Amino acid sequence: MVTRGFTGRPSGSELSERIPPGQHLVENFPVLTAGPTPRIEPADWTFTLKVGPRPVKIWNWSEFNALPRTRMTRDIHCVTSWSKLNTAWEGVTIDDILADAGMSAPTPFALAHCYDGYSTNVPLADLAAGKAMVALNYEGQPLPRDHGGPARLLVPHLYFWKSAKWVNGLQFTERDEAGFWELRGYHIYGDPWREQRYRND
Repeated sequence: MVTRGFTGRPSGSELSERIPPGQHLVENFPVLTAGPTPRIEPADWTFTLKVGPRPVKIWNWSEFNALPRTRMTRDIHCVTSWSKLNTAWEGVTIDDILADAGMSAPTPFALAHCYDGYSTNVPLADLAAGKAMVALNYEGQPLPRDHGGPARLLVPHLYFWKSAKWVNGLQFTERDEAGFWELRGYHIYGDPWREQRYRND
């Protein structure tokens, strides 16, 4: 297991360094979705890795859970202006997913696809080098359905709409293809420290 991130209660000066502009701190974990919450049983869950339209590898739930596990503790920031500190996750890093598929850096960009039809785009540079994972547990428990269970993408350094719930695949693409919210006016990248909430920010 690898554990990274912040621990303990932050001081006032540390808070100002950890909360991006335009954000406010919350203690709870708000639930926001683009539509109805799907019900996916682990026995029915699969994860597909694609390069363009071509499937490269498909894992079922037991196969995916046999991959190396990583723990991360990270601050998360929602585009609706809330931030939550020290969130604890466990899952499989994108690096370990690619390694199990015998790949390294297939293309510069990726689209995450989800069971509810949602998608979001993320550059490979923001998925690799331990920056992102497919999260299976939150705070030591299986990921709740309202928060994307049984599995969600976790890209904590970008606005949280990039951490797609109910994820079921990554599709690597040659160009940066907009996903669900990006097609509806959200920023193509979504850096909270630069307040990239909407297209022209």
